[in-house]
Amino acid sequence: MSDLDALRLTARDALYLDFDGTLAEIGPDPDAIMLSATTLAALTALAARLGGALAVLSGRDLRDLARRTPDSLWRVGGHGLEVLPPGATIPPAASAPSGSFMDALLPLAVIPGVRIEVKGPVVAIHYRAAPEAEVACLEAAKAALDLAPGYSVQSGKMIVELKPQGADKGAALRRLASLEPFAGRRPIMLGDDTTDEDAMRAARALGGIAVKVGEGESVADLRANDPAAVRAWIAREAERA
Repeated sequence: MSDLDALRLTARDALYLDFDGTLAEIGPDPDAIMLSATTLAALTALAARLGGALAVLSGRDLRDLARRTPDSLWRVGGHGLEVLPPGATIPPAASAPSGSFMDALLPLAVIPGVRIEVKGPVVAIHYRAAPEAEVACLEAAKAALDLAPGYSVQSGKMIVELKPQGADKGAALRRLASLEPFAGRRPIMLGDDTTDEDAMRAARALGGIAVKVGEGESVADLRANDPAAVRAWIAREAERA
């Protein structure tokens, strides 16, 4: 039994969820990760119970995230770069980095198991299928960073991401928390990786609760064993409506 099992949502809560590693298991192919129809229905029902105050905060490109989550939710893509309210029209993709920035990553393209994912202005280097390539991925990311003023590099679970310095899940959560229907509610943030820690800190600073999914150090108040436990909790909380 994880700490999350004992957490009960009220009508005055706002729920913020990471996607990969929190709602869904992390896999070698990010394109293959999808939520079941049962989970999608539970998220929709829970959003209604919370008066619409449910958002998914992801490092995925907004258009990619929108294909995998219900239209009834708030979706935040690119680590906070883009926000899509429920029912809003999905905007066109933002410009991707080019030139010498991307050229610095070319050596990684020949390493079996390494995948470079361009998510608008954010670039993710996945090496889950080639863990021995971690050092090469980090070195290439740092080389690209030297060619991209205004960018930062952040490591996660078998991933290195290059992103604009304004891409921050903590800042995104704080912005949402100032808007309706999130304003005045207790923020509850669930995440599993280093990029989620900023949002967890923001939730706690606003008087809310942070939940760490899986193992590892965290600022979180509570723990959930894995995404399956998160989905089961969401289903239970949706049924309580």
